[in-house]
Amino acid sequence: MIFRKIKSPYLRYGLIVFLAILGGLALFIFSIYIGIWGKIPDKKELSDFKYDRASEVYSADSVLIGKYYIYDRQPVGHEAFPQHLIDALVSIEDERFFDHSGVDYPSLARVAFKTILLQDRSSGGGSTLTQQLAKNLYPRRDRKKSNLAVDKIKEMIVASRLEDIYTKDEIITLYLNTVSFGDNTFGIESASLKFFNKRTAQLTVEEAATLVGMLKATYGYNPRIFPETSRNRRNLVLQSMYNNGYLAEKEKDSLSKLPVNLNYREYDYNDGLAPYFREEVRKQLLDWANVQKEQGNSYNIYTSGLKIYTTLDSKMQSYAEKAMKEHMQSLQSSFEKSFGGNAPWLKDKRLKQKTIQNSTLYKKLRKNGMSESQVMDSMTQKHPMTLTDWNGDKMVMASSADSLIHYMKFLNTGSMSLDPATGAVKTWIGGINFRYFKYDHVSQSSRQVGSTFKPIVYTAALESGIPPCTYFSAQEVSYKNMKDWTPGNAENKDEAYLNYSMQEALSKSVNTVAVKVLEKTGIPTVLEQAKKMGITSELPAQPSLALGTGEIKLNELAGAYASYVNKGKPVKPYLIQAITNDTDSILQTFKPEITEKPAFSEETGTIMLQFLKATVNSGTAARLRSTHKLQNDMAGKTGTTQNNKDAWFVALTPKLVHVTWVGLDNHEIGFNSTRLGQGANAALPIFALWMQQLNKNHDFDPITRAKFPKPDVAILKKLDCDPIKKDGFFKRLFKNPNKVKSRKFKTTN
Repeated sequence: MIFRKIKSPYLRYGLIVFLAILGGLALFIFSIYIGIWGKIPDKKELSDFKYDRASEVYSADSVLIGKYYIYDRQPVGHEAFPQHLIDALVSIEDERFFDHSGVDYPSLARVAFKTILLQDRSSGGGSTLTQQLAKNLYPRRDRKKSNLAVDKIKEMIVASRLEDIYTKDEIITLYLNTVSFGDNTFGIESASLKFFNKRTAQLTVEEAATLVGMLKATYGYNPRIFPETSRNRRNLVLQSMYNNGYLAEKEKDSLSKLPVNLNYREYDYNDGLAPYFREEVRKQLLDWANVQKEQGNSYNIYTSGLKIYTTLDSKMQSYAEKAMKEHMQSLQSSFEKSFGGNAPWLKDKRLKQKTIQNSTLYKKLRKNGMSESQVMDSMTQKHPMTLTDWNGDKMVMASSADSLIHYMKFLNTGSMSLDPATGAVKTWIGGINFRYFKYDHVSQSSRQVGSTFKPIVYTAALESGIPPCTYFSAQEVSYKNMKDWTPGNAENKDEAYLNYSMQEALSKSVNTVAVKVLEKTGIPTVLEQAKKMGITSELPAQPSLALGTGEIKLNELAGAYASYVNKGKPVKPYLIQAITNDTDSILQTFKPEITEKPAFSEETGTIMLQFLKATVNSGTAARLRSTHKLQNDMAGKTGTTQNNKDAWFVALTPKLVHVTWVGLDNHEIGFNSTRLGQGANAALPIFALWMQQLNKNHDFDPITRAKFPKPDVAILKKLDCDPIKKDGFFKRLFKNPNKVKSRKFKTTN
């Protein structure tokens, strides 16, 4: 035997111990290989590997406006990688990447020697890019040091198998698509978009070096958090590129002097462009995915890497959000000043108590068995919290009850614009701040629409044969069979003597006339007309219908108004144009839902458009011309509900329908005055400020400079009448303007 030939017992026993250790090590490695320490993925599993991909949401003008994901990852192909990105990665992470077969044994031996014998903890881990990829694909489950050797050997085995399956280019592609860059961002494409707002293919040398430099410590070298540390790390990458012959010295020195210039764009679900719109898209996608599942197709909107192409115009939306913020901040200030120290959120104890008791937290605590006093004690305990207003977030000492009262006073809004020919949504604002006010006033809220319903009444009247130059008295009437309901008009003592043409009555939004037009037309006829125009909400079959006491969703109202500029055809607003999979294969396209049969005749539509143009030119929406100096072809209608609870404005242009609502979520609080809360003051400016921005951008000239078709001469003749006729002398002589006429409302025609 070989051991007997060794005369020195020390050498003999030393060799035996060495061989025993070697055998034990081999046995240990074999036990890992066969899966005793946990299953190792085989080549088939590695070749079929698929990673979770974020779904992307695009605007109609091809701007990425949001993502849905668990992990923010957008994989791209090897062709998207600029060569300097690969050079930077290999230089700093694995210099011999193109020479080894998954495990760099010389480098591993060097690290072991320095770490074990020289106690040099900065010597690195010796892992190749392929081993790091193995760790990315199959993260370590147990962080204990005792398992480190097992994990390392597993990764070496997986790395060798990866090298057998994939080419070097494919391994780099997999690596750069799976590696973490911190901030819940995975893959080079997502990191490039987040930190520099550009695609991977567009990265410069210094930008690529910055991102590659992060890989050693995604937090410590994060350029957003530690810009100087990140810059030093980037320069180390550049130096490594120079050392490996990828950069000339002059270029390296020049790039090293540059600052780290970020264009950071985080796809925070609560922030960014059009968050309410993106949430509505998400809801519709979930419904779509459920239908697909029933058909045998499995798509997950958070992991399947879908691409959702929407109807939204990103520039229009940006202008709309800017206009909303500018107006609502100013309006909020005026609103609070109008109440002074007598504001209901300050003085009305009943209202404050009701707000607290209606809160989710209150109901939850009561459901958990707490008494009224215990709940109130809990909800009035002060602690540090962030409250927001139009000046930004503030850290304050406040209670849950304080927070509820604080947010109770905020005016909110909903607005949308759409293409009246198709229903394609161009802008969508569901509220003033998605982070703090999740409720969407476009798709979820049903509010009384006020005078914006009057055009539907007048449309029904014209369709039933009432000539547009029919005159109606503005005198107030008390309807005996309607509990003496007495609709009135605002601030015109002489109206008892006035008789309005239909155009003038609608443009000036005369309430008493609207009710009389409804009476003459018939409530069932008006309800049927509303249905034809796409209104599906249940409406009250009462005379107050003429004044907009019916509650309708904003997007529903927008679709109905589209009929006035779409040849009588209402539309259904839609948000999604197409959905593709991760390889850009179309899964489904979406077409406009347009009613084939017009809701009214072409003549009625032309007359109504003239009525609504008069509203802008000389009626309740004349501020568009006088104050905001807009010269566009426009029509529209203002609306204000009882006690100034809701302010509305609907604008029509040849290419756009825009609807705005402003009010409070708490229905018990309204504006302090009609001057402040009327639609022309509270809602109209949002459209006006938006249109001013569109007018400045010549890209929108086809929309903003579009003209309404000229009406036929025959129709103009039908409208050729005095807007107002005053009662004759003798009629005025025997009429008491202060006496309200009393009669029954005619319920049949």
